[in-house]
Amino acid sequence: MKGPFTIEPATLESLPDILHIEEACFSAPWTRKMLEAELTGNRFAHFLLAKQTDVSGTDSTAVVGYLCYWIVFEEVRLMNLAVLSSVRRQGLARTLVIRALQTGVDQGAVRAVLEVRASNMAAQSLYQGFGFRRIATRPSYYTNPNEDAVLMELEPIVVQPQWLRSSESQADSRVRHA
Repeated sequence: MKGPFTIEPATLESLPDILHIEEACFSAPWTRKMLEAELTGNRFAHFLLAKQTDVSGTDSTAVVGYLCYWIVFEEVRLMNLAVLSSVRRQGLARTLVIRALQTGVDQGAVRAVLEVRASNMAAQSLYQGFGFRRIATRPSYYTNPNEDAVLMELEPIVVQPQWLRSSESQADSRVRHA
């Protein structure tokens, strides 16, 4: 399946697709019960889906990525970001993060935080591109394998015009925002 992408909010019906991506991308994935609790029982949680549209004319779509984030008062907390390996490096993760940060700012957030595996240099590079900085290490935070987490922070959140232009230019060719 090749085609343009859309970004849209997740629903409970998206749970099987989110779980599939979670299991494909993480060595210690969240469980179905954990994901369902985030989707239905956490008033702070937001989910965005990246969907790829089939250009063969069948009008079908496939979920190829997602972002779970919380907005808690003045803070955006990026919880889980995953994009299937077959569609990485096309701007989907970046677009999902831009949407989360912009939504946070729109709701009064001034700070964003996240944890990332110490070995996940691609993710750290993505976040550093937004201005996130390393502020601490959490020893043995992750399991399977046991690994430290790098705590990163963006304060204040300032949505840069070039982020939006970049996202919009991708929207013209590959990403449409629903």
